[in-house]
Amino acid sequence: MDVQAFDFELPESLIAQTPLLNRTASRLLTLNKQTGAIGHQTFEQLIDYLEAGDLLVMNDTRVIPARLFGMKKDTGAKVELLLLKQLGEDRWEALVKPGKRMQLGAVAVFGMNQEGTQEEEPLLTAEVVEVGDMGARVLQFSYKGIFNEILDRLGEMPLPPYIKEQLPERERYQTVYAKHEGSAAAPTAGLHFTEAYLEKLQAKGVRLAFVTLHVGLGTFRPVSVDTIEEHQMHAEYYVLSAETAAAINETKANGKRVVAVGTTSARTLETAAGLSREQGGFEAGKPLVIQPSQGWTSIFIYPGYSFGVVDALLTNFHLPKSTLLMLISALAGRTHIMQAYEEAVREQYRFFSFGDAMLIY
Repeated sequence: MDVQAFDFELPESLIAQTPLLNRTASRLLTLNKQTGAIGHQTFEQLIDYLEAGDLLVMNDTRVIPARLFGMKKDTGAKVELLLLKQLGEDRWEALVKPGKRMQLGAVAVFGMNQEGTQEEEPLLTAEVVEVGDMGARVLQFSYKGIFNEILDRLGEMPLPPYIKEQLPERERYQTVYAKHEGSAAAPTAGLHFTEAYLEKLQAKGVRLAFVTLHVGLGTFRPVSVDTIEEHQMHAEYYVLSAETAAAINETKANGKRVVAVGTTSARTLETAAGLSREQGGFEAGKPLVIQPSQGWTSIFIYPGYSFGVVDALLTNFHLPKSTLLMLISALAGRTHIMQAYEEAVREQYRFFSFGDAMLIY
C-alpha cells in the first residue's frame, strides 16, 4: 500500500504547542469503526462510551529526561543526544545531532561549563561504539556516581520537534500513572487522565489494567519508504504482566471490551496476542487466551491486520504518513480514519502530543 494514501493537509496552527491547564479539558472526537459515524464530545464524556466490565489498558511507562546537550571532546563543537534504548552495561541506543560530528570513536562530554576546557572533569562522557543510519548511534557512557541522578540533573524532557514552546513543568509530560522509567516519549493518549477521573470510571465499574512499553525509535521514526510493507519498525521493550493477562481474559470471557489507551498499549496487547496464537491460545468460537509476556516488540500494524485483543482505542491525532496513523486505520479502516481527520481539521481540533483525543469504538 502506498504511503501517500495516509497523507493529509494540516495547518500548522492546529499543532498544540502547550498542554491544557486541566488534563480532562480536551475535546473528544468519536468514531464508530463499523459505520464511520463521527461525534464531537468533551473528554469528560468518555465515560458515556464505556460500560461496567470494560477494561481500560494503559501504558505506565515513565519518560526519562532523555535529551542531552554537550560538546565534542576534541573540538568543542555542540552535540545533541536523544537516548532511546538502554542496552545494558552503560550502553544506549541514541539519536545524535549532527550525525556527521559523531562518527565511530567520537567522544562527547556533558555537564561542563560553557567555556569548558580539557582540564575540567565532565559529569558524563559518551563514546560512539556503533554507527547506524539516520543519526542512530550506540553510545558507551562513563561517569562517576549514579547514571539516573546525573541524567536527571543534565537532561531535558524529550519533547517532539514540532513543539516549540518550553514545558513549564516536567510532570505535565508524564501520565498520572507513570511508573516504570525508560521511555523517550510520553504515551500521550494517557495525558488526558487525572486520578479523579480514573476513580470516576472505576466507580461506574470500568476496570483498569496496565502494560509497559518504553517508547523508542519504533514509535516515532517517520516512514521513509514508498510502500508500507517496506517499512521496518525498531524494537521497543514491553511487559504484559500475569495480572493484566488475567484481566484481559476475564473481560473477554464476560463479553466486555478491551479498550487500549494509546497506540503503544495497543501494540503491546497485539504483540501478546500474536505470541498467544503461536502458543496455541486460540480455540475456535472462543476468545483468544492471552498469556503474560515481556521482551522486545517490533510489531507494525497497518490495514489488513486482524486485531486479537483490542476492541476500542483511545488515541490522540497523529502525524501524516506515520505508523500510528496506519495503526488506527487498521482498526477503523483507512477511509473512515481519513474522513474523521478531515472533520477534525475542519472543526479545528488540536493535534499531536498535547492535542485533543479520539475514541475509536
